[in-house]
Amino acid sequence: MQTPPPNEITPLLLRWSQGDSAALTQLLPVVHEELRRLAQSYMRRERPDHTLQPTALINEAYLRLVKQDFPEWQSRRHFFGVAAQLMRQILVEHARARAAGKRDGGQKFSLEEALTFSDERSAELVALDDALLALAKFDERKVRIIELRYFGGLSLEETAEALGLSVTTIGHETRVARAWLRREMET
Repeated sequence: MQTPPPNEITPLLLRWSQGDSAALTQLLPVVHEELRRLAQSYMRRERPDHTLQPTALINEAYLRLVKQDFPEWQSRRHFFGVAAQLMRQILVEHARARAAGKRDGGQKFSLEEALTFSDERSAELVALDDALLALAKFDERKVRIIELRYFGGLSLEETAEALGLSVTTIGHETRVARAWLRREMET
């Protein structure tokens, strides 16, 4: 079976949403490559002996995506936004499991430390997740931007395209979100 080009992802997602299992079969090779790029982008920030490998991250995100019975995908960008969010959840779950019982409840972490993910810094990732959950209570868009930029590995331009916003807006929102997160995590 021939792999459809990336620009055909949205129609395939819509067909899958409507119950067409053949669309899912056609979609898998393209989606797998895009998920691989997201995971590799994230994992480049990791140390080489990180216990969670890109393939495991991709597989877990993929399994969570396809477990949904006929999700209502709106577009390619919606799908990959959800994928980036799932990757964040997977990474945080992995970090929480590794940090169980190790975190000093009163310890604060810097945003820069938390954004440099590694097994050794799993507590920082958990702290970042807690800060993102607090930010989501009043500004979900900034959380999505941080997820796409830092967990999904997307550039400003790719994030702007994914969210249907301008590059200028994404740049501004990223700076504001980072400042808020930095203050939340360091105080």
